[in-house]
Amino acid sequence: MKKVSIQVTGLVQGVGFRYMTKLTADQIGVYGIVRNESDGSVYIEANGEPEKIDQFIEKIRNSPSPSGRVDSITIEELTSIPNRDKFTISN
Repeated sequence: MKKVSIQVTGLVQGVGFRYMTKLTADQIGVYGIVRNESDGSVYIEANGEPEKIDQFIEKIRNSPSPSGRVDSITIEELTSIPNRDKFTISN
């Protein structure tokens, strides 16, 4: 099990980014949360099999939303992230 936190900046709010992130996670089989942050970024926590997490990160890096644009992505592997059994959109 791999657990990561991901901070994404760019054109990631108001473009369906969270919704498309959830669809991507559901298709790959990754669980966690995605939420908008007050600074205009998007925060993601994800847990799953290492190869699925790597695939998920690659999709996020290239923006799951066709209207979005990822300028930077910060990934941190954290064992303290809670295990989740579904992927949800927060706020």
